[in-house]
Amino acid sequence: MEDSSLINPELVVNYKYPERLFTYDERDATLYALGVGACATNALDEKELKYVYHEDGQKFIKMRNLPLLVFDIVLPTFAAIYSLGSINIGEIPGMSFDPRLLLHGQQFIEIYRPLPTHGCIRNKTSVVGLHDKGKAAIMELEVTSYGESSDEPICMNRLTLFLRGAGGFSKSPHPYSYTNYSANQNLAFKHPKSRPFAVHEECTQPSQALVYRLSGDYNPLHSDPKFAGTAGFSRPILHGLCTLGFAVRAIIRCICGGDPDIVKSISGRLLLHVYPGETLITEMWLEGLSVMYQVKVKERNKTVLSGIVNLNRPASTL
Repeated sequence: MEDSSLINPELVVNYKYPERLFTYDERDATLYALGVGACATNALDEKELKYVYHEDGQKFIKMRNLPLLVFDIVLPTFAAIYSLGSINIGEIPGMSFDPRLLLHGQQFIEIYRPLPTHGCIRNKTSVVGLHDKGKAAIMELEVTSYGESSDEPICMNRLTLFLRGAGGFSKSPHPYSYTNYSANQNLAFKHPKSRPFAVHEECTQPSQALVYRLSGDYNPLHSDPKFAGTAGFSRPILHGLCTLGFAVRAIIRCICGGDPDIVKSISGRLLLHVYPGETLITEMWLEGLSVMYQVKVKERNKTVLSGIVNLNRPASTL
C-alpha cells in the first residue's frame, strides 16, 4: 500500500500549472518599494523618492515614454511579486509537506525588458526541479511572465523551496533527483578575499515584515508569533525576498548610480533568517558586468544572503 504521507514525484513533475493573471498598478509598485526600505531613513532621498512619489500624481512615478508603451522604472526585484499567486505548491497532486516547515532557499530573476508601471501580467508556471535530500525535499519552480496580450516575455523567476520533513520519498536505493532547466547561474559562490568595492549598512524596521507582506506574501511565518514559534523561530522572521530587495536596492544605489535599468539578472541564496529590526550590511564586489554580494546581520554577525547581480552595461560608464 502506497504511503500517502510521502511525495509522489511522478505526479509532481508532470503537473501542468494553469496559466494565471496578475494585475497591479502604481500603488502596488510604491507599496513594494516601501516594503523593501525605500526612503525609510531619508524621505528626501533623491535616489529613492522616485520610487514612491511624483509631484504630478501617483501614476507619474518615475514614468517615461517608449514607443507605444509607458514604463515605470520600478525596482527590478518587484518582478518576484509577479509570481506569488502562481506558485501554490499545495495544489499539486502528489505533494505532501508541512507548510510550517517550508523555507525559501534560492531565487533567480532575469529581466528581459523594463517592468511596466501597471498592467495585467500573464504567468506560465512549471515544476523544473524536485530532489529527495533524505530529511527534506527541494522543489524548483519557474515562472515566465508576459504582457496580457503579448508573447514577448517580460521577466522570469526561478525559485527553490526547501521542504523540511518532506524527504525520503525515493522508491529506489538512489535519491530521486529531477531537473528540467539549464543551470546557467551559480547561486553558491565564495566572495573575494579583497576588500569590498562598496559597503552599505541599513537598519530594517520592527514592522518591516508587516509592510512587506502587503505586497502579497501572507505566510503567517512573517506575522504570527505562535506560527513562527512552531516553525522553530523565537518570533516572526523577515521574508527572504524582502532581504533580497534590500540588497539589490543597495547595489543599485552604490554601483548603478541609482538606475535600476542597469540590472539584467539577480540571483540570491537565502542562508539564514533575519528578524525585523535587525541591521543589514551589504558587501559588494564589482567584477566586470557582475556584482557579487553578501548580506550580514550586524547584531549577530551572521551571513544571511549571498548572490550575484549581473548588469547589462559596464558600471564604469555611469
